[in-house]
Amino acid sequence: MKRTLVLAVALAASGCRTAPPAEEARRFLERAESELLQLSNEASQAAWVQSTYITMDTEALAAKANERLITAGVRLAKEASKYEKAALPPDLQRKIRLLKLAITLPAPSDPAEAAEMTKLAAGLESAYGKGRYCPGGDEKRCLNVDEITRIMASSRDPKQLLDVWQGWRSIAPPMKKDFARVVEIANKGARELGFADTGALWRSGYDMPPEDFARELDRLWEQVKPLYEQLHAYVRWKLREKYGPEAVPENGPIPAHLLGNIWAQQWDNLYPLLAPEGADPGYDLTAILKRRNTTPVDMVKYGERFFTSLTFEPLPPTFWERSMFTRPRDRDVVCHASAWDVDNVDDLRIKMCIEITADDFNVIHHELGHNFYQRAYNRQPFLFRAGANDGFHEAVGDTIALSITPEYLVRIGLLDRAPDASKDLGLLMARALDKVAFLPFGLLIDQWRWKVFSGEVKPEQYNRAWWELRRKYQGVAPAGERGEEFFDPGAKYHVPANVPYTRYFLAHILQFQFHKALSDAAGCTGPVHRCSIYDNKEAGRRLKEMLEMGASRPWQEALEKVTGTRQMDATAIRAYFKPLEDWLAVQNKGRPVGW
Repeated sequence: MKRTLVLAVALAASGCRTAPPAEEARRFLERAESELLQLSNEASQAAWVQSTYITMDTEALAAKANERLITAGVRLAKEASKYEKAALPPDLQRKIRLLKLAITLPAPSDPAEAAEMTKLAAGLESAYGKGRYCPGGDEKRCLNVDEITRIMASSRDPKQLLDVWQGWRSIAPPMKKDFARVVEIANKGARELGFADTGALWRSGYDMPPEDFARELDRLWEQVKPLYEQLHAYVRWKLREKYGPEAVPENGPIPAHLLGNIWAQQWDNLYPLLAPEGADPGYDLTAILKRRNTTPVDMVKYGERFFTSLTFEPLPPTFWERSMFTRPRDRDVVCHASAWDVDNVDDLRIKMCIEITADDFNVIHHELGHNFYQRAYNRQPFLFRAGANDGFHEAVGDTIALSITPEYLVRIGLLDRAPDASKDLGLLMARALDKVAFLPFGLLIDQWRWKVFSGEVKPEQYNRAWWELRRKYQGVAPAGERGEEFFDPGAKYHVPANVPYTRYFLAHILQFQFHKALSDAAGCTGPVHRCSIYDNKEAGRRLKEMLEMGASRPWQEALEKVTGTRQMDATAIRAYFKPLEDWLAVQNKGRPVGW
């Protein structure tokens, strides 16, 4: 989700009281929300143009608008400190805290450094968007990220895969110096706000102490790690069969370029190599969509109809007028899919270069989840117009995508009949290669950044630390040495764009919790992986009730609205994939598990 909003606190009333009255704090917050709403909208408009029409001028305009927002945010956050110990009603206390914690890149009070940071940040995102790899240096054959992604997904030539894998990473080394400088300046701003560093600020935004949140991530990872290890072991020996023992080790990490994805974050493109025998699901959604001459707009309409079936209102006409659904031919854009709420009310948009594939069919549901969430809480005070935590925002659309079952495809006319349940092993494998494979990647991005922000990992150690974490969590390694002349983290959009990433790990935990609870509410009595909440009004009611809360209450209360529990729990994933995990354990018997 792209939201340039950087929240902060506005100027308090005059005087030197030690505990300003609640009414004074309320007036102060009203002024803050009004100012920040205006600045946020201006920054969002500028960022939209920067992302959809990349030029030197749009970069400069976006940087300037973001600079105004960030500078005001940090200034007001510091001025608000006088209210932190005041006796305030819970809603005002929460606003004060959220204003301070929602700053992603806190600028220091020095205007020159603030301007430098926002300019560098805008340039880093644009550098990613303009990234190209030209094989053999041939300027006429340059490949953008979309084209490389398609090659990684479809090619089984290890030499070609390694070439484009390395080629895409050639865009990143020029970013390293600017990224390090952004870290340095943001840390200075974070310290001015009372945090040890920017990573500590990020970890503080989860309604619990930052050290407790870090332990919570460890607990959730340990819950799902056995399932991931079984999947990893199976994929490794199947790739070893395909590419040979000289290319894939028997018991070490898997070479990253062989996993079917430019970042090895999801492995679903390998499904044809990994499908259980006799587990053909009986249909190919990509082929069905193409055979029906489905357009990008048609793809989005399918997603909208899912939400309206749950009693959500249709998207506004401006959504269809202002969104970017395809890559323009005449200019550079950032194609990374994102959802926008440009005016923080109902100017909803998505930015995406849609391909007619099953994967993008799912991605569209994910992005629309952001848009419907954004509109659900637009009656909240401005400072509560956000997800219960950032993982909630990412989870909502994916929860809907879990309902894209064969039965759902029958109901919307894309399948004549659902395949027999004996085919479920293949469906579970395909989904595990997407969802389960992603889990450690979703965790490690910010593990790396938190070490960078704290100074534990210095610029001259960036790449080594990156690959150490990828080995530790993913069991993935590069095919050759990747020294400090490279900056491989920069080849992943969220790093140069400075978008926190732990939200995606949390989303993969939460979506299965949500899906199980909503399926129960819908009265589904079959296997949870066959449940769809499409067109169920009770499931829609529960979901809407949670979404409308926004960030007005701690996330534990929002979670309870849907699931009945206040704790995130990864056992829902294990339960969803239990038939597959049991099957994998049999397949892996006598073979190494782990790395």
